Formats: sequence, structure tokens, C-alpha cells
Amino acid sequence: MSKVLASLRYSAEHEWLDDATPAKVGITQVAADALGDVVYVDLPEVGDAVTAGETCGEVESTKSVSDLYSPVTGTIVAVNQDAIDNPAILNEDPYGAGWLFTVEVTEEGPLLTAAEYASANGGDVA
Repeated sequence: MSKVLASLRYSAEHEWLDDATPAKVGITQVAADALGDVVYVDLPEVGDAVTAGETCGEVESTKSVSDLYSPVTGTIVAVNQDAIDNPAILNEDPYGAGWLFTVEVTEEGPLLTAAEYASANGGDVA
């Protein structure tokens, strides 16, 4: 069963958010497992404005292409070049080396606790 980290918060669209400043964003292991082998990632660029609940990129796997949604409103301050260069890292370590971008948050969208996300989507809270 997919792991859901207790230390993070989650969007209904399967993105995670940490509590750092700036906040780090990635996709959940639940999403990575459902996607299968990730082969391409399209991320916003540094300086781009993102809006909570709106698309800000794509994740392509051998099974499908899925939109990436920002869990917060703010400005992108960094992108994970390693994830762009080696998209498989999202499957291998979605909560660590597979993070996607960091954002200077001005407003949060609706977020779920780990328990709420796991209850709605399956997964074990760790």
C-alpha cells in the first residue's frame, strides 16, 4: 500500500505540501503508483505565479498524462531540475528527491491532513 507521510498536507488532486518557507510541492506516492512509470515532467518556471487549484504543469507516464495542480497560490522560487532530467525519481522517491518545485506562498488552497488524504485515497500514514 502507498505511503502517506504524516508530516505533510495534501491536495485532493494528489499533490503534497510541506510547511517550510518557501513550501516544497510534489506528487504523492498514491499518485505516482497510479501513474506507473513517469517518463516526462513539465513544471512551471522560476518567477511564475501559480494559483491554488489551477493547473501548473503535467506529469506524463507510460499510462497517461495528468495535469499538475498547485495546492497554493504564490510565486515559484525553485524547480527540481533532477525531476525534469530523471522523471523516474518521482516513482522512486516522491516525498524526497522527487519533489517538484518550491513556492513562496501567499494563500493556501483547501488542504487535507495525512489521515484525511489516506482515508479518501488509500495508503498508510507513516
